[in-house]
Amino acid sequence: MTQWRKAFGALAAAVVAASGLVAFGATGQVAAATASGTGTGYLHTSGSRILDSTGATVRLTGINWFGMETDNKTFHGLWSSRTWRQQLDQMAQLGYNTLRVPFSDDALKPGAKATGINDYTNPDLIGLSPLQILDKVIGYAGQKGMRVILDRHRPTSSGQTPLWYTAGVPESTWINDWKALAQRYAGNTTVIGADLHNEPHAEGTNPAATGACWGCGDTARDWRLAAERAGNAILGVQPNWLIFVEGVSCPSGGLSNVWDGDPSNDEDCGWWGGNLSKAGEFPVRLSVPGRLVYSPHEYATSVYNQPWFSAPDYPANMTAIWDKYWGYLYKQNIAPLMMGEFGTTLANPVDKVWLEKLMAYTGTGVNGISFTYWSWNPNSGDTGGILNDDWTTVNQAKQSILQPYLIPPVGGPDPTTTTPTSGGTGGCKTAWKLDNSWQGGFQGTLTVTNTATSAANPWKVVFTLPAGATIASGWNGTFTQSGTTVTVTAPSHSPSLGAGAAVSLGFTANGPSGAPAAVTLNAAACTT
Repeated sequence: MTQWRKAFGALAAAVVAASGLVAFGATGQVAAATASGTGTGYLHTSGSRILDSTGATVRLTGINWFGMETDNKTFHGLWSSRTWRQQLDQMAQLGYNTLRVPFSDDALKPGAKATGINDYTNPDLIGLSPLQILDKVIGYAGQKGMRVILDRHRPTSSGQTPLWYTAGVPESTWINDWKALAQRYAGNTTVIGADLHNEPHAEGTNPAATGACWGCGDTARDWRLAAERAGNAILGVQPNWLIFVEGVSCPSGGLSNVWDGDPSNDEDCGWWGGNLSKAGEFPVRLSVPGRLVYSPHEYATSVYNQPWFSAPDYPANMTAIWDKYWGYLYKQNIAPLMMGEFGTTLANPVDKVWLEKLMAYTGTGVNGISFTYWSWNPNSGDTGGILNDDWTTVNQAKQSILQPYLIPPVGGPDPTTTTPTSGGTGGCKTAWKLDNSWQGGFQGTLTVTNTATSAANPWKVVFTLPAGATIASGWNGTFTQSGTTVTVTAPSHSPSLGAGAAVSLGFTANGPSGAPAAVTLNAAACTT
């Protein structure tokens, strides 16, 4: 997905009749144990299931946090008033157990520079390379029990491409960059796999197709064969990774000539990356068994108004459409699925019905189809995000639809409970910045870092101001004042302050300026 993404819609096409929601397993499949969160150790596959190292079934219920594929070369939102750790804390608190990270090969180049970082909110990221920032995010995500999937989104930051290579970024660069990432994170069980290339799709009009095909046999265009080459190269370096393979848009790799007056040769096409209809006939063959996961993309009218959205039998028609393009792989126990991207602005009521129907199709509980929602970011032009534009508050309409299907990470807080904790030994430390002052008032930011060994959940910060100073406004918490004592309580959308995490409490005040004193975090005294 990109902010400039175009979707190619199918013309009228017959679909295989089917009904009902996804039911896990094929006839004769033996029920297996289930894992909490994302399980233990590296993951592997068996039939349509993803399993952990103990053989327990795992369901990935994640989110996309994009930006590393853009000119910034790192996660978007690092420019906001929240720390990168707070972003991950909130993801885990909401129940997302997996993070899909889009990147471009530009971000991996020697000398690549990350931009768009608030040096006050995220001072620990200043001067780090895109990969060093990724290291920190992966490290903290792992502490929270989350898993990470790396997604090669684009060859360069300039835009999406139909093929996995360009004149400037040959296939050899694509494969070598993947091998380097596999080596970098070897032994780190937080990083579970590679989404090889984002949204391969058709280009050119048939019979002069120039885009990605599936099963056509042309090594320059056959995405299935390219996925085998890259997947096996990665497994040669890191045999424990899962290999996530997206679909194409049109199996031929070209667009139908809709002006020739002959509908009989018009091909049935779907979303970019979303058409896996030929994968059953032409499966991806990997050198290590139990590593393949197919990863379709699926979108709503806010991205493109596909013809099925206006069909007389919508939304009842969607089950058969999903079955045809990718669901059959799961229902027939051929391979696991992980919907790598799906999303909507929810501006159109049709889209709300679509999202509810799609989530029901995936099934509830650990045996359902895995997914990573697009996106965490609010700045995805045709879908928006789980976060609103302030990079803090949650789009509750979306979250409420997804919530019943989320399996929170072990190590992260359960989204259904908030148990107050003072958080281990070590207490907290503070930093004060006087941002501005004027006659009769001032503005400043008090940053409180939890140096304890466990989370403060929910957190509460108390401090004193100089005599005569009164809070006028505050943000990143709820401010109350009694005399010179100010109490700041956690917002409901982000109640937990994880071990090592920080919160920046900004406020304006009337009266004489002065640094907050006697700061405590959940009654533990802070140091400066």
